[in-house]
Amino acid sequence: MPAVKPKKELGQHFLHDKRTASRIVESLQASDVESILEIGSGMGVLTVDLHAKFGEKFWAVEIDKESVAYLNATLPTLSKNILDEDFLKIDLSRKFAGSLAIIGNLPYNISSQIFFRILENRQQVTEVVAMVQREVALRIAEKPGSRTYGILSVLLQAYYNINYLFTVSEGAFTPPPKVKSAVIRLTRNATMQLNCNEDLFIKVVKASFNQRRKTLRNSIRSGFASVEISDKFAQKRAEQLSVADFVELTNEVEKSLQNH
Repeated sequence: MPAVKPKKELGQHFLHDKRTASRIVESLQASDVESILEIGSGMGVLTVDLHAKFGEKFWAVEIDKESVAYLNATLPTLSKNILDEDFLKIDLSRKFAGSLAIIGNLPYNISSQIFFRILENRQQVTEVVAMVQREVALRIAEKPGSRTYGILSVLLQAYYNINYLFTVSEGAFTPPPKVKSAVIRLTRNATMQLNCNEDLFIKVVKASFNQRRKTLRNSIRSGFASVEISDKFAQKRAEQLSVADFVELTNEVEKSLQNH
């Protein structure tokens, strides 16, 4: 069967380097998980090794009809485990019983949306190994104090331990992207519940970084009218705060909202 044509609108850059593919598959520990899901199988460079390693526990989701047809033709034994769907629309808890590990060469144009979906399913998704744009990987793994530290850094680090694993050059893909890529691993940490209102926590983090050049007193007021925060945070900027600081700030915002 002829090769699948990469589609720009789907952000497709097919990995062809077998050594890199093996390293990605080996990076997934997936201990004691009940299912493994690959996002965006493309032409199956990861899929073959994943299916061999995990057998019936392995599933693949692919939105591109041409890729699905190619996978069905070249990997017929896997066809019943290939989901012809959009990952962003799948109800993971209904589709998969129990714990889930996610792996994939993520489409760069929707990688942030994928991570937000993973966050929504954080009680089920115990591990993620993902190849993303290097800039995104660095941002997710970044520590407080850096200009690249942002919303995804805080939200993902609240629930996952992040490991930047390795960089992948442009030549490993067809067509080659214009940027370097990187593989990161997210492993669920012991935090089942933050010590604050978690929905409000997300809103506070987003409000803080939406106007990151402003002090927190001003950025929080932009997101929450008339809210007062303590001097501990008022003159700081969002990138200076750790996850624990944002939990404390969330509790301050909630208390101030209750007093109005």
